Amino acid sequence: MSVAPLTGNLSLNPFTFAPLTLGCIKPLGWLEDQMQLMSNGLAGHEHDFYPVVSDSTWLGGYTEYSVLNEGIPYWLNGLVPLAYGLNDDRLKSQTAEVIDYVLDHQQSDGWLGPEAPGDRDIWGRFPLCLGLMQLVEAEPGTALRVLPALHHFVSLMHKMLAKNVGYEEFWGRVRYPDMIVTLQWLYEKHPGNSSNMLLETMSLLNQRGLRWDNYYTRGQFIFRDLDTLRYPITDRSPVFPHVHAVNAAQGMKAGAAIYRFNNDASLLDSTRNGVNWTLAFHGDPAGSITGDERESGQAPNRGSELCTAVETMYSLSYLYQAMGDSQFADRCERAAFNALPVMFTDDLWAHQYLAVPNQPFTYPLSGPNPFWNTGDQSIQYGISPNYPCCTVNMPQGLPKFLANSFVQVGNNGIGHALLSPARVNTTLPSGTHVALSCNTTYPFGDTLYYTFTASAPFTLNLRVPSWATLYEIIASSHSSSSSKTYDSSSLFPNPHTGMLTLNLLQTGTVEYKLHTAIRTEDRGNATISIYHGPLLYALDVGYADTLISNSNPSSSAVNISQAAANNIPPQAHDHIIINTKPWNIAIDPSTLVYHSSALNGTLPNPIWAYEAPPSYITARGCAIEWGIEKGLPAPPPKEGHRSCIGDVKEVVLRPYGSLKVHMAVLPTVRLGRG
Repeated sequence: MSVAPLTGNLSLNPFTFAPLTLGCIKPLGWLEDQMQLMSNGLAGHEHDFYPVVSDSTWLGGYTEYSVLNEGIPYWLNGLVPLAYGLNDDRLKSQTAEVIDYVLDHQQSDGWLGPEAPGDRDIWGRFPLCLGLMQLVEAEPGTALRVLPALHHFVSLMHKMLAKNVGYEEFWGRVRYPDMIVTLQWLYEKHPGNSSNMLLETMSLLNQRGLRWDNYYTRGQFIFRDLDTLRYPITDRSPVFPHVHAVNAAQGMKAGAAIYRFNNDASLLDSTRNGVNWTLAFHGDPAGSITGDERESGQAPNRGSELCTAVETMYSLSYLYQAMGDSQFADRCERAAFNALPVMFTDDLWAHQYLAVPNQPFTYPLSGPNPFWNTGDQSIQYGISPNYPCCTVNMPQGLPKFLANSFVQVGNNGIGHALLSPARVNTTLPSGTHVALSCNTTYPFGDTLYYTFTASAPFTLNLRVPSWATLYEIIASSHSSSSSKTYDSSSLFPNPHTGMLTLNLLQTGTVEYKLHTAIRTEDRGNATISIYHGPLLYALDVGYADTLISNSNPSSSAVNISQAAANNIPPQAHDHIIINTKPWNIAIDPSTLVYHSSALNGTLPNPIWAYEAPPSYITARGCAIEWGIEKGLPAPPPKEGHRSCIGDVKEVVLRPYGSLKVHMAVLPTVRLGRG
């Protein structure tokens, strides 16, 4: 296949909102608490004991879980933004040690990392390059060492792709947008003398890969539950690379990344279709993609992988920056505040491989399970349940959310894209220096408080979520005794981006209050999921946690020595969590009532612990006949087969992320208010 000629004087299509430099945004409040728990927990200690990292073949060791060599690259891609988001010297030293070894052992032809048993496959290098890109952004002094190594590898990759080699497995053929992100960063910021080669490599990655825009068409996209198809889709089916859930999450950004260099605007509409169709027909109520590991429709007893959650968040945050559609930011927040936290224990020392919307207990299943190809430990909380990829890939979730929470708007503006407590310190292209802090309990509270100092007037752009029914803003300047008040009838957001713009002077404060109401979303078969703001609420089924000490992170993919097993930190456990209240409950949605405790600006830490969030919802409900199927609750009974078998009573729903056992897709009945 010939490559269309591209020249290095091409300007890439700009982002709607340019990303800010890694490290200029720091977490505050509950977000800082959570990231500190990551540092103190499993993510921050894998380098010390987890063999996929500590004994990796990338570091001269012997441990890999697959021929893809993706373990260290995944880990680095998440540890760099965690280290620099927290300004954590211990984590910085971990990343520096790994990067020094990898670069010291780069091969003479440019290859990075170990040789696979067979032919070289470039996929595992994509997340490594993302990690190196982030390091140079956060620590410019590393550029002299990192950039030559990156260019050397890209030159080799260009030669390989020109010969149509390098995609030995299908993973790289669908996950190539991640590498295009790094190449475009190099092209715009550090091209050296390689501009033409960088552009050609972007084009080759796309041409040699599998086309996402072809799949995002009505003739190709699978709208049905894949389990109901006449001819089963297996891992050998031609469409399988597009319906593997993690691939689907990573592939959502393909069109936007490719459009930046090929100027084909049809890719933007294709991207919108891909996101909307994927999440409408294969999305779970928490904002991720149902797939265990292959997509499987929307049945509430099917799982969604932790890797899928973090990749969904990253793709959606990228898409909001690239295309500006407000729905991408809304969807990113839903995944970040629901799909992500539910899969971790409170101390962030254990995680699930799969989360299931209707999951009233988490322990190893036995016998046939409802999942497409994952094992009996898939829903158990532990160091490395089922398969190691999520253990090393999960650290990117919150740190990248933080890094993308604020954006550059135009020449002289800051935008709060992903609402959360954080502070930003940056210089805009206009030369205006801005230091801005957002103190908030959002998404647990409804008000965001901003304080700022700037070297000159600038614009602050605030995203209005689609679920907000009203909003109010009070902007005050320290140079004036007056303040300006706006609301949803006097100041309007951009209909495309959802951003509203405030023209601010050099010092002052802004108070931004959002109003909303309970919402329900139909999940089919007269079942619903329940939301308030960006939070999903699920039935509280009680909570009893049994710890299993000295968990061994070995699996069918990773075998570790007894000496390594003895090195596991005492904080690391597997967990068996069961319900202590009935789970087989139907509710009357007309009786839903929202409750929230008064907040004084602080939240419990950890905020995602059972009963820690300050809000809950009540409803009238009753137990119904509802059985177990393959180890988990069966799909809810059909409407008309939901007679109460117990008393009608008040039931409580809490934020999904705080309920490690829960029921999030509930059948409805008519009970009245009593």
